[in-house]
Amino acid sequence: MERPSRQRQREQASEKESDGEVVCPECDSENIITDADQGELVCDDCGLVLDERQIDRGPEWRAFNHSERQSKSRVGAPITETMHDRGLTTTIDWKDKDAYGRSLSSEKRSQMHRLRKWQERIRTKDAGERNLQFALSEIDRMASALGVPRSVREVASVIYRRALNEDLIRGRSIEGVATSALYAACRQEGIPRSLDEVAEVSRVPQKEIGRTYRYISQELGLELKPVDPKQFVPRFASALNLSEEVQAKATEIIDVSAEQGLLSGKSPTGFAAAAIYAASLLCNEKKTQREVADVAQVTEVTIRNRYQEQIEAMGFR
Repeated sequence: MERPSRQRQREQASEKESDGEVVCPECDSENIITDADQGELVCDDCGLVLDERQIDRGPEWRAFNHSERQSKSRVGAPITETMHDRGLTTTIDWKDKDAYGRSLSSEKRSQMHRLRKWQERIRTKDAGERNLQFALSEIDRMASALGVPRSVREVASVIYRRALNEDLIRGRSIEGVATSALYAACRQEGIPRSLDEVAEVSRVPQKEIGRTYRYISQELGLELKPVDPKQFVPRFASALNLSEEVQAKATEIIDVSAEQGLLSGKSPTGFAAAAIYAASLLCNEKKTQREVADVAQVTEVTIRNRYQEQIEAMGFR
């Protein structure tokens, strides 16, 4: 059988690339990389160059730091779910300077002030958009106070919008649904934040947050796994200035206890706090129950009860 020519191989590769699947015709590998400097499409396994004249879809300018990139960029910010209009409306700057950095005259300043005022007014066309704007600003405020990444804010905004479209907010407070959406986003993204921590930065009671969270998660079909106590260990250990050895020991204690079914029905924060307390004693980096309880925001009684169960599970008396 005649071996296909290099040109035929390139045609086959381009056909597969157009279908969304790039496979090397030489070794059938799917490990294809793009060399942006040379403009080539290369197989990472055998080194075959699949395409050597790729179009550079990036900007024509170069920048070596963030300020250069900002000054040379001619596009706006990407679409975001954290703003009620998804960031597509115009924003008038408050610096009172023109494009060349020169200060505006008093007449121009008063004109720009009026433009800004009307711009803010027309961004929301009705009460529904104003309520959405308020809810998303609440999510952003609470997310900043909790120190969670931007991805969590985006997910929380999407969950709130879904609840709004499903008409789940009727009869409930906007703050309560917004807080529940943020708590659900933290759990969905694997960012350990307890209900107590979320309630601290919220303006609604913890009981209402829990009730609303259960309702929207059930109605929206959010598949959220139970919170793993091991997710809290690094944060609590860091706040207590404990070593990596203590963290590893606490993780081991949690794993052994969970295998024996002790985790069922227990608070993950209390379970993690007790494991850290036990690990600190075993590693000679003793911390008091009061110190651990303050960091984990649980009671000393909870730590004592979970500590006894964990010690028995580990085989210590």
